[in-house]
Amino acid sequence: MHLTYYGHSCFLLETGGSKILFDPFIRPNPLAKDVDVAAIEADYILLSHGHGDHVADTAEIAQNTGAELLGMVELLGWFGAQGLKATYQMNLGGTVQLPFGTVQMVAAAHSSSLPDGSYAGLAAGFVIKSEGKTLYFAGDTALTYDMKLIGERHTLDVVLLPIGDHFTMGIDDALVAADWTGAAKIVGMHFDTFPPIAIDHAATQAKATQAGKELVLMSIGETITL
Repeated sequence: MHLTYYGHSCFLLETGGSKILFDPFIRPNPLAKDVDVAAIEADYILLSHGHGDHVADTAEIAQNTGAELLGMVELLGWFGAQGLKATYQMNLGGTVQLPFGTVQMVAAAHSSSLPDGSYAGLAAGFVIKSEGKTLYFAGDTALTYDMKLIGERHTLDVVLLPIGDHFTMGIDDALVAADWTGAAKIVGMHFDTFPPIAIDHAATQAKATQAGKELVLMSIGETITL
């Protein structure tokens, strides 16, 4: 598994011969100005919810690549009406089998609407199993007790958690979430993009170290092996 970071909550996961893009928000993000959106390849685009800072580049990338979309049924219905491949219209608890493995949609505690104000269904996260590993992408969420259930049902190798606070949980709650899910390795997301979610990197890392967790704060454009 290889994970590339494009800023905010946008990642590209390469696993099982497939390229899976999460929450594409790149062009409107000044921190990601050096990312070549036109060069991004994707077989699937997973959307956690409808806010503009998670779907802004969906249409362009889907049209460029022919990627199939996966997300909440109402959210994908909106994109399907635009002619995109809204193939995997799901709801909470559902699991789909894809060529690289499985994707289960799990709960996230957050609001969700589309840039034009349309109802986008519920916010969600994803549990992905591929190549013998399990990854949890939490999406935008508060700390919820449902995360204990995810830890009980799955043995997680890595969790992608929002840590910017203000609109989602911050590092303190993210460390609790990591405990509840049983994950020792955290990849942070949803931080630094806007002033309200700017973090003190050193202080945040210190909290993670004190909690006995490995916190990875990726640079935009960086690729790591999971």
